[in-house]
Amino acid sequence: MTASPGPASDSQIDSRSDRRIHLRRALATLTLFAIAVLAGFAAVRAQAQSQDAAPGPRTLFLLHGHIYTNDPQHPWASAMAVREGKITCIGGIEQIMLECGGGAEDAQRIQLNNRFVMPGFNDAHTHLGDAGSEMRAVRLNGAASVEELQKRVTEGVALHWEGDWIIGVGWDHTLWPDKKFPNKQQLDAIAPKNPVLLYHVSGHVAVANSLALKLAKITKDTPNPKGGEFEKGDDGELTGMLKEGSAMSLVAQWVPDPTPAERRHGIELVLADLAKNGVTSAQDNSDWDDFLVYRDLKDEGKLTARITEWLHFSAPLNQLQNERSEGGISDPWLKTGALKMVTDGALGSRTAAMLAPYSDDANASGILIMEPDKLRQMAIERDKAGFQLAFHAIGDRANRVSLDVFEAVANANGPRDRRDRIEHAQVVAPEDLPRFARLNVIASMQPSHETTDMRWAESRVGPDRIKGAYAWATLQKSGAHLAFGTDYPVEPINPFRGLYACVTRELPDGGPAGGWQSQEKISLEDCIRDYTIGSAYAQFEEGRKGQLKQGQYADFIILSNDLTKVPPSDYINTKVLRTVVGGRTVYQSQ
Repeated sequence: MTASPGPASDSQIDSRSDRRIHLRRALATLTLFAIAVLAGFAAVRAQAQSQDAAPGPRTLFLLHGHIYTNDPQHPWASAMAVREGKITCIGGIEQIMLECGGGAEDAQRIQLNNRFVMPGFNDAHTHLGDAGSEMRAVRLNGAASVEELQKRVTEGVALHWEGDWIIGVGWDHTLWPDKKFPNKQQLDAIAPKNPVLLYHVSGHVAVANSLALKLAKITKDTPNPKGGEFEKGDDGELTGMLKEGSAMSLVAQWVPDPTPAERRHGIELVLADLAKNGVTSAQDNSDWDDFLVYRDLKDEGKLTARITEWLHFSAPLNQLQNERSEGGISDPWLKTGALKMVTDGALGSRTAAMLAPYSDDANASGILIMEPDKLRQMAIERDKAGFQLAFHAIGDRANRVSLDVFEAVANANGPRDRRDRIEHAQVVAPEDLPRFARLNVIASMQPSHETTDMRWAESRVGPDRIKGAYAWATLQKSGAHLAFGTDYPVEPINPFRGLYACVTRELPDGGPAGGWQSQEKISLEDCIRDYTIGSAYAQFEEGRKGQLKQGQYADFIILSNDLTKVPPSDYINTKVLRTVVGGRTVYQSQ
């Protein structure tokens, strides 16, 4: 995802203030549009919260259901009792009624009518703050051509004042006939009087128009920032493409910050999206200002998902320690967690760091964001301070560097239960795959990335290297711990897309027959486990959530389909009927 913009100078801050008023007017217009689009499920959530604002003293009984417990010892139950946010009893109807007080007159009961119930999903990799920002941006997801991108941006320009920034998100050039990046000239043609910055769906590259580059004082003579690139054409002129966070941030830092009200509203819409999709826990990489919004919501009793917030690895150690102290590490609803470091780019933009050049571009082998020696030194220092480490690594070189660093950390600081993580682990050299289990490094992966990327991934890395890509089954068989998520908003938060990818490795509308690289399929049961228990293990919370079991959090969902009985093609169409977190209903369909 996009790296946070660097700190602005005093002169930059002063120059922003004159533009902020205009941007806020435009953002208010876009926010009204977002409210209209999402009002349906937001209203449903609000209604559910008003009905079940807090768990009362009474015990809640869920009866006559088909409850998938995710506990191998007792995989199925028909009834469950919940009190004070935790499961107090689960089993058969007779047990619940006779032994657990199910017949008490003051009990609250929900008749499940044989509906399928399962633990809530724990998304192991999200960017909720970015998702909130995207609620206010021009949505470019699914644009089938650069002309369609231009059309959507033109519509966005019409909602703004002249001179206001136009921010767009989600374009994907691999969907376009020529599969070429857009350029500044194409944006200048539709927005000559507004600075424009449009982020790729991966968040690792963006395109800016001439006015945006001018405001950022970036010219063809500006040197590339460390770990990034200002792309130039054959004529030596800037194309407008910005590769990786260090390059994008030099433009993004000129975009006015959202107001506190805008930030909070975006996050509220995002939390409603999680609840509607059955996500009861999220491991998040956002800004500290977003964490403060989560804390306000928690204090007001309005936080509807459990959030573990990652901190930024490259921040000064004393700042990280202060944030850990302020944010805490033990609250069941909101706490700080791992330190996140982006080591390379993305496969689609050819910025993922590879051991050899890309198969479809011999001049490109990706970008390594930080020198390995510096990364190792900082990792040893932060591990010694007791932090868990989570490294974004997509290319096989970045994965090898990350594994090497984790091994060096263990050798330097001695054994402990670290549970360091590689986020994505997307293309891994075959000889490096067994190292995950040996080093107890968690492979935090996003199954829906495979479904999205399979259209072009093999052309990027060729038929040999693709054998180590999206290698869920191989990693699982080696004994590695897997944790699943979506990388939301890079992918929709919908976890059922991930289940479909696990089981079929096919496109959403089917094919290729038997699945792409079918040897890496895993079962539905394994995929659910990695999306629940596996994610809980990755945040040191196994035994507290991920199963419907006595003593664990009452975080569960009621679905329209019994996932164990319907064909995989029906997974994506499955609807969440009710989402319960800590015994409190946070979403209920109408």
